[in-house]
Amino acid sequence: MAKFRNFMLLLLCALMAIPMMRADHLTIIAVNDTHSQIDPASDGKGGIARRRAIYDYLRAQNPNTVLIHAGDAVQGTLYFSLYRGEVEYSLMDTLGYDAIILGNHEFDNGMEELAAHYRDVDAVKISTNYDFSATSLDGLFQPFWIKAVGEKRVAFFGINVNPSGLIADTNCENLRYINAPDVADATARYLKEVLGIDYAIMVSHIGYSSYEPSEPNDTLIIGHSHYIDMVISSHSHTTIKPGGGMDRVSNADGKMIPIGQNGKSGKLVATYDLDLETGDIVYDQIDVDATWDEAASRYTAMNEWIDRHRHGVDSIMNNPVATSARFMKNSSDALQNWVSDAAMEIIKDLSGIKNIDCAIMNKGGIRTDMPEGVVTEGLIGSMFPFDNRFVVLEMPGTELIESLKLMCGRGGDAVSNELRATYNDKGELISATIKGKKINPKKTYIVATIDYLANGGDYMTPMTRCKRLFVDTQKYGNHILNYVKNLQANGKKINGPDEVRIKKK
Repeated sequence: MAKFRNFMLLLLCALMAIPMMRADHLTIIAVNDTHSQIDPASDGKGGIARRRAIYDYLRAQNPNTVLIHAGDAVQGTLYFSLYRGEVEYSLMDTLGYDAIILGNHEFDNGMEELAAHYRDVDAVKISTNYDFSATSLDGLFQPFWIKAVGEKRVAFFGINVNPSGLIADTNCENLRYINAPDVADATARYLKEVLGIDYAIMVSHIGYSSYEPSEPNDTLIIGHSHYIDMVISSHSHTTIKPGGGMDRVSNADGKMIPIGQNGKSGKLVATYDLDLETGDIVYDQIDVDATWDEAASRYTAMNEWIDRHRHGVDSIMNNPVATSARFMKNSSDALQNWVSDAAMEIIKDLSGIKNIDCAIMNKGGIRTDMPEGVVTEGLIGSMFPFDNRFVVLEMPGTELIESLKLMCGRGGDAVSNELRATYNDKGELISATIKGKKINPKKTYIVATIDYLANGGDYMTPMTRCKRLFVDTQKYGNHILNYVKNLQANGKKINGPDEVRIKKK
């Protein structure tokens, strides 16, 4: 009983920190890049039942509430690898989303599968700068959604990322992309000046900052805007803390526009308190943590339904296959180096091509951290969830140099031990060597990689111009799983060097 009283006291304190909303206020709840994080993550944060408890609490405080998902609801855990979106999409209406937009990972299983899921989702699906008329998604989306609260009207419109260089061509065939900066403020102006909307809110999946320097981002769009009142951001996995300086960006008129984003994996829920009379917006975040467990446990039917799927996840997640010498973050040089060196070994054996000069992997493809100690089959599956294959390319030196220029422009990427490069403050390539020798534009190199990059993913267009010497038929994650099993059988641990292979000089 004492434990229950203590819990209720903690819960009350947490709830008292959330402002009560008046009838002339609209509460906007937003999440982004939840990436199939159905259960709490390894750090104990997140969890879909906890998020539902937060949503329901906020809705109970103010009937004028909308719930938005800003894209990438899928891909990142075994729930998506095993069930292909069934869990995530089936729960969208259970959680009560009013409107959703697309992330790039919604396309991972192709538009046919996505359309089949979306036909069963009641939430309004918004896309302002994608033309789906020649695709299976035709008719499922609308360019904006208007929420009326008394005499005030608030419009939400969705700005999506350029699929070129990010989404496989086969997964977005016949989708027409309209340049985001050309559409965003023009849409807000139309909503206000033609339709008489009071507030125009951009829900974006292009990122607070750009992964590829040539692509637009939210801060750029705000900087050229006159009509956008607020931005719900996503895609870049940025955690924009309220009051931290990043949560307001100056528009073309010098007005500071609120913008928020919640990192990834559903560990934070954003709230925006919009005063419908004054237009003032107060941005805040709520931690998705154990504080909400008691409330989350009351969703009996939902939790039992998830449990049936969790059984399949756990059967894989709990199977030990290897040992890691230390903890390595997925963004660390150590883990990226280990993955690239492992790929080099694996592809040599798979292809029979022994004169491979180097391996190039994408750091964004490493989706989870590597723990110290026991490594499970499920962890490897979550770390490499994508349906990509190993490839060997014959690359002219000119194309390899162009590829390195792109990697330097975004602060480096994952490469094997044979390759080194340096770049300056502007992200411009200064030097590049393979096995200590300067890369020769006139020479041909043999490069191991994955088909995502070979097809131009991560904007690696130079690779699309190269001859393919080998293409594997299995998911590359399966090969990495076998590789770590062999390490374990030989008494070796997973570990990678800390060296920076593509570094700023």
